[in-house]
Amino acid sequence: MKLDVKCNVKNCKYWADGDQCVADSIYVIGPHGSRKADTVEETACKTFEHRE
Repeated sequence: MKLDVKCNVKNCKYWADGDQCVADSIYVIGPHGSRKADTVEETACKTFEHRE
């Protein structure tokens, strides 16, 4: 099943036109590596790789 994953971080290696994330998988963590977040601001995308 293909998911529509949006990302607006244009300097990420997986960013594509239309704010599409083209990574094979996405890894998101909670604050300080925890498994629980109470707000969107407490989450972090660990899939990010800087675009060269």
